[in-house]
Amino acid sequence: MTAPALVLGSTQPEVPERGVPVVRRRSGGGAVLVGPGEVLWVDVLLPAGDPLWEDDVGRSFHWLGQAWVDALAVVGVEASWHSGPMVCTPWCRQVCFAGIGPGEVTVDGRKVVGLAQRRTRAGALFQCAALLKWNAGEIARLLDLGTEGAAALPTLAAALPVDAEALESSLLSVLCGSSAV
Repeated sequence: MTAPALVLGSTQPEVPERGVPVVRRRSGGGAVLVGPGEVLWVDVLLPAGDPLWEDDVGRSFHWLGQAWVDALAVVGVEASWHSGPMVCTPWCRQVCFAGIGPGEVTVDGRKVVGLAQRRTRAGALFQCAALLKWNAGEIARLLDLGTEGAAALPTLAAALPVDAEALESSLLSVLCGSSAV
């Protein structure tokens, strides 16, 4: 990212700009606030028929969640990935990091990596956002979540205490060592 932006999921209603450009991604999920050095955004393409391909959309994230957990371990962060169904808070439809979906990654119960997916017959595009900075107050303001949302968001997610380049390198190493690449 070269400048801050509020990235909405494909099914979210439009929101007014409040000093930060609002853009949309093609995959679903809630909004992600991005800016230079604040989010490590990784797109992963998986062709249909790959050994890691899973017809069940929920389970299809599991291998990628494990890859993030393995990559974080390399840079000294103990994490886990969520193997159950979506866990939604009152703000999860608006904010990606306010809920935990299948395969998403947490540290000490707080979400650190969000995942979204877009599928076609040819394969799946997984969009991953790893938080390097978590400005819960700003995203609450941009989405007009009120005082209750602003108070809750800091407890639901956390920034990773890692260098972006080290994490990216670690993830690439993990992914290139898998059977998918």
